[in-house]
Amino acid sequence: MTALSFEFYPPKTDEQRAQLDRTAGKLASYAPEYVSCTFGAGGSTLSYTSETVRHLKQHHGFEAAPHLSCVGGSREEIRELLKLYRAIGCRRIVALRGDLPSGMGHPGDLRYASELIAFIRAEHGDAFHIEVGAYPETHPQSDDALRDLTYFKAKIDAGADAAITQYFYNADAYFHFVDAVRKLGVQVPIVPGIMPISNFSQLRRFSEQCGAEIPRWIGKRMQAYGDDAESVRAFGAEVVAQLCERLVAGGAPGLHFYTLNLAKPTTQVLKLLGR
Repeated sequence: MTALSFEFYPPKTDEQRAQLDRTAGKLASYAPEYVSCTFGAGGSTLSYTSETVRHLKQHHGFEAAPHLSCVGGSREEIRELLKLYRAIGCRRIVALRGDLPSGMGHPGDLRYASELIAFIRAEHGDAFHIEVGAYPETHPQSDDALRDLTYFKAKIDAGADAAITQYFYNADAYFHFVDAVRKLGVQVPIVPGIMPISNFSQLRRFSEQCGAEIPRWIGKRMQAYGDDAESVRAFGAEVVAQLCERLVAGGAPGLHFYTLNLAKPTTQVLKLLGR
């Protein structure tokens, strides 16, 4: 059976914490291999991330992987975070460069994800299973798709164990990316990131920011449904489930769902997949 993993973001209010607990409780029945927890730009939610990871492990029994960014942080700050995550009992980390927040001029001691990965390995050896990001449709800040592939390979060469992709809705983009990096000698598992569709205007905003392409036919169909939220959700679940089926049939080693701390959009897709 295809391995599943889920991404959450750290809640900041009591209402958001209750929402996360409801979602985590519902998704626990799918026995995910692990869950991940994001961070805020510039470390604004670093404490929220560690608190959330601890809660997901202790309260819900998940294997929980914090996202760790090197942007804006010193070696010492990253060293302390790694010690904290090891003390909590984390065995996985999602290592990312992250984005430099507006107004922040200093990128930090480690400028690239490959440097962060090498630092984690130097400090902790094989204590952590390290996931990295991958961009089948090319990193939004990269103008050169081929150079982007070499940057990805550098992360693997630095010691990453696996990769999670940015979400996409064109399965061919994933298969072409995997084929291209395999030709470069990269053999680690590359797990597709899956974004269920529930709020299309929000998805369009996200996609503009992160460079994910929404196929024109999906956008046009969503526009046709207008304010009919139920039709949007049903169509979105069908499209994403078909994408997942094609990815798994093509050899994807797992599915990583970006939940946005909501259970229903993900469970609708999983139901259509017979899970």
